[in-house]
Amino acid sequence: MVVRHPWWVILGWIVAAAAIIALSPGLTSTTDESSFLPSHYESIQAANVQSKAFPQAFTPDAIMVFERQDGSALSDQDAAKVAAIAKSLSDKQITGVRQIVATPPSTNKLIQTAAVAMVEPKGPADKTQTNAVSTMRSDLKPLVADTGLKVGITGAAAQQLDSQKSGNRAEAIVGLATILLIIVLLLVIFRSPVVALLPVITIGVVSQVATGLIAIASKAFNLKADSSINEILIVVLFGIGTDYILFLMFRYRERLRSGEDSKQAMISAVTRVGEAIASAAGAVIIAFLALTLSTLGLFKSMGPSLAIAVAVTLLAGLTLIPAVVSLLGTKVFWPSKAWRSAPSGSKSAAVGRALGRRPGLFAGVAGLVMVVLAIGALGFKANFDLGSSSLPKTAESTVALADLQKGFPAGSTEPTSVFLRSDGGAGLDKSTLATFGDKLKTVHGVGSVTGPQLSKDGSVANYSVILTSDPQSSAAISAIGPLRDAAHAAAPPGTTALVGGLTSVFADIQTAMNHDYLVVFPVAAVLIMIILGLLLRSLVAPWYLMASVGLGFAATLGATVLIFQNLRGDPGLLFILPVFMYLFVVALGTDYNILMIARLREEAREGRSPREAAALAVRHAGPTIAAAGVILAGTFGSLLLAGNDILSEMGFAVSFGIVIAAFVMAMFFTPAITALIGHAAWWPGHQDEAHEKAPAAREPVEAGAPR
Repeated sequence: MVVRHPWWVILGWIVAAAAIIALSPGLTSTTDESSFLPSHYESIQAANVQSKAFPQAFTPDAIMVFERQDGSALSDQDAAKVAAIAKSLSDKQITGVRQIVATPPSTNKLIQTAAVAMVEPKGPADKTQTNAVSTMRSDLKPLVADTGLKVGITGAAAQQLDSQKSGNRAEAIVGLATILLIIVLLLVIFRSPVVALLPVITIGVVSQVATGLIAIASKAFNLKADSSINEILIVVLFGIGTDYILFLMFRYRERLRSGEDSKQAMISAVTRVGEAIASAAGAVIIAFLALTLSTLGLFKSMGPSLAIAVAVTLLAGLTLIPAVVSLLGTKVFWPSKAWRSAPSGSKSAAVGRALGRRPGLFAGVAGLVMVVLAIGALGFKANFDLGSSSLPKTAESTVALADLQKGFPAGSTEPTSVFLRSDGGAGLDKSTLATFGDKLKTVHGVGSVTGPQLSKDGSVANYSVILTSDPQSSAAISAIGPLRDAAHAAAPPGTTALVGGLTSVFADIQTAMNHDYLVVFPVAAVLIMIILGLLLRSLVAPWYLMASVGLGFAATLGATVLIFQNLRGDPGLLFILPVFMYLFVVALGTDYNILMIARLREEAREGRSPREAAALAVRHAGPTIAAAGVILAGTFGSLLLAGNDILSEMGFAVSFGIVIAAFVMAMFFTPAITALIGHAAWWPGHQDEAHEKAPAAREPVEAGAPR
């Protein structure tokens, strides 16, 4: 259909793209960790109690951090200057700012702060708070001039502003690096500017369609996207889209070399590789949709968003790309003439012959590499600092936060709130409040307890708990469980104790992640295995294919732990990283396995023996997988240029996982294991059986190929 009516297909895409882009709303984002959790978690219940019982509570949305430029202690005159600056800024009545209050200097006199309370944002797209931070930063410069002081603004609103700036910069860098990498690598592979620009132009259109559909779905189903979704969409669309184009173009070139005209060659290419592309995309889509089973809003929204992007990319790969190439014909390879004949003595053919002779050796070495790397995964530690991890170290909010900790205990930056609430709404018995607070002080990891502060009706008491560890550290998160146990046990009859605050949110996120590991991972694996079973009509092959992908995931996690935790000295990897790795490495690793195993089956159907089929599969599918792996790993690797820990860790982990999936698993491990298992790998469908009894092969077998 697309080859016979290419102009209609292209016109349909143009009309659909114009309509979707014109009608779609803009994508919104959020960096509020608590918005990712459902309401039944204790930290969210505590937040609801706080908003009702203490609606006017001064919870700073931003913190001004003052210190002397020479690093010496603040004098009384300096403290007075800070108070005057805070009052002067407050008198300006900046839009979105409710109150600015200067606090006393720290005990060591190195730091003094001014807490800023702001109006509540009306939604993720509301920029009132970030605009206010930007205004305050500008207004502060002349106020501290010639005072001997320096000041920086940190806190949630400041981090959000810096995150937006960093995100815009990261999106531009990642987008440019991705496009340049694709163009350069395709120029090297095909030596044609037409083929090199084909993915950039077509996927550029596809990306706008996908982004529009994602925005429409997000608005319709009230989905929330985290601040990195745009950068991830860029690499997913261009990386996976280029993969599918490569699968198609390599097979198209192969059919041209076999003597077919350009039209028939494209029909044959889609016929032969279309099933593998559709199955590979189906595996990725299902893996992403499995995220809807997550308890975290972050993954519930990102899963469908990425699934939509892959689905649109698949549709383009099977319609738009064949239509465009069928119009261009062999001119798509201009000015190169290399498409006319296959190179003699190719490296992939030599590798294929070696694998066919000794599949056990190849399987053993590939498996050993993955097992050794997987050992490093045992040292994995989770880091829950989603806010500052998305920022470069030079961002003002990051620098100011580090300065703040020079003068105040680690836990004082984000106190944990413990609420004692009367179940019936009556006033609390004040004689029990002190005893309750004393019980909280005995918990390991608690530095001090302040309060209680009573609500207006006396039904809720708020205790401010300062932890001894950084609120975003593993030690602080570990202290939340004992603190909750102590608070629940100490609550007098007729009352309920709830532990809230940022550290409590992280503890609940950790619980939610443990749930997701036990639910999302197995469901995605089972669904991908079903796809493999349907594609291969086999009950045997899906098991060792998924086992190899799982081993590749463990190897990738181990390598990431070694690089970031052991060598770079990070306290841990971002808590969401294993989920991203699992989805990308498992789903995309399955892509390459599908392409290799589908080609191996095709060769077996020509009457080849298992070892011979494996050798020829590596010869023909190997270059495609290698090229796709390099390009996809490179596109994800461009995230390392984004300048923040979230995207850097994700970029390294996913790109390394793709290298393992392409060059260790799909290229060597999968065909070697299939060759060793032989005909039994296709039980009970026996899809390796020749369609015709006559062993007329499509092409002669090279001398030396194993029989």
